Amino acid sequence: MAVRTITRQELEEQSIYKQKVRSALHIYDKKPLAFVHSYGCQQNVTDGEKIKGMLEEMGFGFTENTASADFILLNTCAVRENAVDRVFGNVGALKHLKKKNPRLIIAVCGCMVQQPETAKRLKQSFPFVDIIFGTHVLHTLPELICRCIFEGGRVFDITDSDGVIAEGLSVKRESVFKASVPIMYGCNNFCTYCVVPYVRGRERSREADKVISEVKELISSGYKDILLLGQNVNSYGKGTDVDFPELLLRLDSLDGEYRLEFMTSHPKDCTERLIDVIAESKHICHHIHLPVQCGSDRILKLMNRHYNTEHYLHLVDYARKKIPDLNLTTDIIVGFPGEQREDFEQTLALMKRVCFDSAFTFIFSPREGTKAAEMDDPVPAEEKGKWFRELLEVQGNCGCKSYQKYVGKTLNVLCEGRGRTSEEYYNGKSRQNIIVDFSGDESDIGKFVNVKITKALAWALIGEKTD
Repeated sequence: MAVRTITRQELEEQSIYKQKVRSALHIYDKKPLAFVHSYGCQQNVTDGEKIKGMLEEMGFGFTENTASADFILLNTCAVRENAVDRVFGNVGALKHLKKKNPRLIIAVCGCMVQQPETAKRLKQSFPFVDIIFGTHVLHTLPELICRCIFEGGRVFDITDSDGVIAEGLSVKRESVFKASVPIMYGCNNFCTYCVVPYVRGRERSREADKVISEVKELISSGYKDILLLGQNVNSYGKGTDVDFPELLLRLDSLDGEYRLEFMTSHPKDCTERLIDVIAESKHICHHIHLPVQCGSDRILKLMNRHYNTEHYLHLVDYARKKIPDLNLTTDIIVGFPGEQREDFEQTLALMKRVCFDSAFTFIFSPREGTKAAEMDDPVPAEEKGKWFRELLEVQGNCGCKSYQKYVGKTLNVLCEGRGRTSEEYYNGKSRQNIIVDFSGDESDIGKFVNVKITKALAWALIGEKTD
């Protein structure tokens, strides 16, 4: 598939729209404020940073309070039903603000909007929403706002596309020492429960030189934690001479004090070579998030996951052999359509065999437009709830055991802020991407510090800073 990259001319056209919006904002007595909230995954958060970057160039300041905002944008997620319901509720709550301030511009964008039925509901049931746009036209935000201001009326753009790559967009980052860098977009896997290929388009990778240049600039600007992003990150570069392990090698060779991490991996694209690169690296986190989803081969086939438990367990064993301090995390879906008690017990057996350091667990949520939404689902919700609680108990025991091995050891931790377990502590993450609360001080924030671990919880470590 040919990847469409947004041209320089197209970006220059958006710059003209930015200037028009900036000129129009002079009608405000003071600098107009924007409220931007992104739901869901880290990719959405990164999109939100690009949105803020464009808004800043158009002359907006920012606020955390919708009541004081002149522009409100909700960047939505469509992965699970409760996320969609929450967005509709939050959009509805904005109606009274529009009544108080008719000049208020309200925009809704993101994955949820890219679904035609959802976009239709927004158009029909929420007439006070001024701008509605999907995932493939984010770079045209200046044009959309310009049309809203100068033409009046509502503006819609949910262009269906295999996806584009827009380089050079401004970014207003949330942190001065942590940064996310998308390296590829979209997904070709079509897991039967997932909407991502439909709302994010097909897989497309950024040029390696552009990724390396961006990471190099971040390191020189003092960023310490750099997260490489992709809906299926380890399928980066398919069909090119730079695959994901090679990209990691090149990034790891850059000079500086920093860490590299990545998400999210698919087991079918995780290779021994990738694991070897991590094991031999200087900067890459000893953490792999490898979603297994289920321990039953029958259900994995229904999910269209393209691997079986034997392959998955081989990867786990190989990774733990090569990276002894590996932090292995996963995703698991409980109650997939057609799943029976026997299938669920195979998931429990796999969890006990692997003993994940942590797991993100979910009860199956049907998404409109996916094959799984059309499958027979005879197991009652009450039964699925029992399974879910059983799963949490198993994982809780595993988490406690896996973190005990760090007690007495000293870990290098990037301090991120105040502690999670106590206001007296400071908080950060180790190279294993494990949460660590420790005795420190405010000057540690944004720096690497050594912490001797004194206590292990099911989800975090407690320790004391050492010299």
